[in-house]
Amino acid sequence: MATQGDDDERSFFSEAPVRPAAKARAAIDEKPHYHGHRDRLRERFVAAGPDALPDYELLELLLFRLIPRVDTKPVAKALIARFGSLAEVLGAEAALLEEVKGIGPAVATDLKVIAATARRMARGEVRGREVLSNWTQLLDYCRSVMAFEAREQFRILFLDKKNALIADEVQQTGTVDHTPVYPREVVKRALELSASAIILVHNHPSGDPTPSRADIEMTRQIIDTAKPLGIAVHDHIIIGRKGNASMKGLLLI
Repeated sequence: MATQGDDDERSFFSEAPVRPAAKARAAIDEKPHYHGHRDRLRERFVAAGPDALPDYELLELLLFRLIPRVDTKPVAKALIARFGSLAEVLGAEAALLEEVKGIGPAVATDLKVIAATARRMARGEVRGREVLSNWTQLLDYCRSVMAFEAREQFRILFLDKKNALIADEVQQTGTVDHTPVYPREVVKRALELSASAIILVHNHPSGDPTPSRADIEMTRQIIDTAKPLGIAVHDHIIIGRKGNASMKGLLLI
């Protein structure tokens, strides 16, 4: 009797057509052509490290485990061709991943689990630490959690007196080009957490991190609301697939 697991792509690829006995015995003695490739790729990863492998080969290494009985090189290349990079593959919505030949619901979910694990690790690297002295690490974290979102998110990083991260919250999620932000709600939450400073972060799904006039005005409103209450706004960072922009660095605040 078939089970639900028989329907996912991992089981599908592992099935083989019925062969006559002689052909079946011959097949046992022959390893698929991609087995040697997998061994060589693993050896390169161990010997040279991940930086020696392009995105599609790192993705292949992941897919070896997720789709064990198929040549995953074409699948990995198709994913990179569709989304652009390994980061964008892991950041893509599951429904979009499933549009690529060879990726079904089970593997799409597995890739999202890997992405969530990577984000959790990145968050652990910045939480409780003095973020202003680890700015690159902070930007890497923000990029990992926001750069490839399909809708705008407005995130707030709450800091204590030593500028250590005490909380990281998405306050609002909007449309592809707009997120409603309410300065009083931002400051109210900072007071609830006893935060001494905040860093504002939001993403531009268009990919271009250039601040808009509305972004600048909203940031200045939050600064004006927070300052009388002793809450500093260190920066407003805009994250895009093409990079990031700091309003403080651009002298906009």
